[in-house]
Amino acid sequence: MKLRLNGKGQQSHMVFLAAIFILTTLLFLYGSNNLSNDVHAPIPLATKHARVTTDLRAWVGRREYMPISGNKNLSLHCHKCALVTSSSHILGTGAGEEIDRTECVIRMNDAPTMGYETDVGNRTTLRVVAHSSVFRVVRRPNEFLQRTDGNPVIIFWGPPNKIGKDAKGTLYSVIQRVSTTYSNLSCFSVTPSKMRRFDNLFHRETGRDRQKSHSWLSTGWFTMVMAIEICDNIKVYGMVSPNHCVKKPGSKKMPYHYYEPRGPDECSTYVYNENASKGGHHRFITEKQVFARWAKLYNITFTHPKW
Repeated sequence: MKLRLNGKGQQSHMVFLAAIFILTTLLFLYGSNNLSNDVHAPIPLATKHARVTTDLRAWVGRREYMPISGNKNLSLHCHKCALVTSSSHILGTGAGEEIDRTECVIRMNDAPTMGYETDVGNRTTLRVVAHSSVFRVVRRPNEFLQRTDGNPVIIFWGPPNKIGKDAKGTLYSVIQRVSTTYSNLSCFSVTPSKMRRFDNLFHRETGRDRQKSHSWLSTGWFTMVMAIEICDNIKVYGMVSPNHCVKKPGSKKMPYHYYEPRGPDECSTYVYNENASKGGHHRFITEKQVFARWAKLYNITFTHPKW
């Protein structure tokens, strides 16, 4: 049976269809707007994972840091440490003098001090360098290799086939040359067994398998663990909280690195890496959630910003 509509009925039918179309469009736009507003919302840690607390001070194994040359052991121990991040949040803080008064100062990769002394200080006791940053460090020896504090330590981390004792590639040769040329430096690499332990620690603390999630641990992850191993008290400069990048209207963009003012935005970098499903990305926000828990266990405080 066919339903026939008169002129008034047809008009009502058209109004009804138009209302449905408008309502559907509004719902779609509302949903899209919500996704846009949540672009900076951090991904929570796996809630079903039964975390096993790891005593990182007992976890330390100094022989898992192999000397690049000679037979040195990593014997560095500090009562108080300043862990200076590469974040642009440290600019304008005037924290340099306070950092330099700290017993030990820890820095990462190729974060410079020259030209930024007022905010980041001048001294370096330990520098943790990723395999991907080796050439940037070596290209500026006056900054990173000669201009140092006492007998500083550099720890290189990366895939064993690039920086391990058995590595034969160009990168390992460069690291060896640095170690032999600059006798004031104590250069170490993270052993393959220690690299696996860093992975296992991430899995235990987050419930996320690094390799299955197609991600790399950040230099910040390695540096924080090493700082806990070495230091009794740690003050972290420039690191934002896990929830910092929840998007707020009109929020100011901040360069990812303090020494790259035209570089990518910090929060955009964090959120993109956290949500990426393919390729070698860092889970910055997840790592910071772990750091927030560790702060309560290992005398860690955060400043500039304070949280």
